[in-house]
Amino acid sequence: MGQEIETASFSDDDFAQFGNRLEQETAHLRSMFDAGVFADSHEIAGFELEAWLIDSDTRPAPVNEAFLERLNDPLVVHELSRFNIELNSTPRLLKGDALAQMSSELEARWRHCIDVATDMETRLAMTGILPVVKEQELTLQNMSAVKRYKALNEQILRLRRGSPLRLSIKGVEDLQTEHSDVMLESAATSFQVHMQVRPDQAARYYNAACIVSAPIVAIASNSPYLFGRNLWHETRIPLFEQSVNTTETGSLAMTGKRRVTFGHGYIDSSMMELFEENLALYPVLLPEVHQRDTEELYHLRLHNGTIWRWNRPLIGLDEHGYHLRIEHRVIPSGPTIADMMANAALFYGLVQALAHKAEAPERRLPFETARENFYRAARDGLSSPIEWPGRGAVQADDLLRSELIPLAGEGLASLGVDDADIRQMIRILDDRAASGQTGSAWQRAYCAQHHCSFRDMTEAYLRNQQSGRPVHSWTV
Repeated sequence: MGQEIETASFSDDDFAQFGNRLEQETAHLRSMFDAGVFADSHEIAGFELEAWLIDSDTRPAPVNEAFLERLNDPLVVHELSRFNIELNSTPRLLKGDALAQMSSELEARWRHCIDVATDMETRLAMTGILPVVKEQELTLQNMSAVKRYKALNEQILRLRRGSPLRLSIKGVEDLQTEHSDVMLESAATSFQVHMQVRPDQAARYYNAACIVSAPIVAIASNSPYLFGRNLWHETRIPLFEQSVNTTETGSLAMTGKRRVTFGHGYIDSSMMELFEENLALYPVLLPEVHQRDTEELYHLRLHNGTIWRWNRPLIGLDEHGYHLRIEHRVIPSGPTIADMMANAALFYGLVQALAHKAEAPERRLPFETARENFYRAARDGLSSPIEWPGRGAVQADDLLRSELIPLAGEGLASLGVDDADIRQMIRILDDRAASGQTGSAWQRAYCAQHHCSFRDMTEAYLRNQQSGRPVHSWTV
């Protein structure tokens, strides 16, 4: 959910003081990079899963406060709306049975959540966008009682001079609407994966994460419907970009000051470049000033948490000191734990393999092309053409099966991941690419065949989800 804050109201002096502290901490971070103080341990993985609370009729159930109190698990926390929660993982070194352990941990935590929800006569759903959600349910009355969210809403509207947020998505159908607050964002739920990297390798890993975002969003897509409209394969992408947009101008993929963005370019040598961007390009949203040591980087990390790059740099602090992570935010929630873990394995394996290629792929694929690939893949899924170094334009499903899924297997093997786990993940990914049945494709096919209501489709989706079977095996 991001760093919590203690107040939701700010003065001009707060902004001035925060800006000064942010400049000081950015300068200090620069010296930390120069001194090489970041932990050398690397390839440590983790995740965050955002999920829906729903009632017996599949409607969003705004009961997360009571649910979290009853659950009493510090790794399950609030999200923006009262009908969303977030499940977090224990970080693990990416070797041996790490993927199996991550899957088991998520399964156990998910089962515990389901048990508590059942006691409350409530259900849980993992899906990028809940197909039945209505715009009128996304209100401030359903915002979680967290000061951070109240403040973000107020500050985004301040930067917009009070003008409504405009949602414009052209897909199979078109959607045009206006909304008076940031609650549109709560309709988008993700499975965010983290990877800790060494500072001397961070640039290669970050650039690789940008490059692989297109094929990953194509094969992971699970969000075709919003407010009754059939839009993109992964409608969550334009929804999130526009739902917290602080500027009125520019196209969907505009690089400017959009706070949800694919980014402005590759990095040359250091993640420091991204934090310099944060300072130079993005107005402060949450100017909560603390009298903390500059070394804690409190203000820098709070500011970074209000800039939602699809691949976001993170500064972590644990018992071993400071470390660097990449947060890959393109994967939607669902359809099943097996599917999400396979998607995570694809990310880990691909960035590992690409980051260690003799010739950096970013030298052969312009950033603008990687960005165009990403938005096409989000819109068109596995049928989208992806420009790839040495291949030209290749349809996503073909590129994945012929090159990227095997490459991910090689990357996982180089990390020392167990062969059996690699084979399992590769099989799920290859079967999904071969069948063409992503979560998004299944939802569209089910609706087309049954001419059903979104409620009926959601019920069928939940039955399949509860089975645990990967989405490529679901019948329509």
